[in-house]
Amino acid sequence: MTIRYSLFGSRFGEVLAIAKDDGLAGLYFVGQKDQPDVDELERAGAVRDDDWPVLAAARLQIGQYADGRRTAFELRVDLDGTPFQRRVWAQLLAIPYGQTLSYAEVARRAGSPRGVRAVGGAIGRNPVSVVVPCHRVVGSDGSLTGYSGGIERKRALLRVEGAI
Repeated sequence: MTIRYSLFGSRFGEVLAIAKDDGLAGLYFVGQKDQPDVDELERAGAVRDDDWPVLAAARLQIGQYADGRRTAFELRVDLDGTPFQRRVWAQLLAIPYGQTLSYAEVARRAGSPRGVRAVGGAIGRNPVSVVVPCHRVVGSDGSLTGYSGGIERKRALLRVEGAI
């Protein structure tokens, strides 16, 4: 399996997109917590390929989303995570554009109503920002908390969606 990556600009900052053969495996804002290091990716055999279909589609669709012309992504994702993380990420994918849910509600929907902190941890490890919309999760009081890309970026994403 070849890992490919692309770096591109967006309204929200520079983005690192990573693809495996089966789809988009990572979408990070450069400098965000847990963003893979490009040099380490290359040492591990990853190649830069801005024209790889899923990476080119991600660049195009992120731009359309930022301009308010896209409300849903049509990208195959390849998420590596524990079964619990995958359950949480599936709940994120179910949050409609322009809406938010609390961490507690995501925990309940993921089958772990007492696991709010664990859910927060799983959300924080979401490898595909924006496409798997972790920015749509807020505190129980509606406050903007816990976004690895930064609270200002979370606010900007939610503004694009009209959620705040």
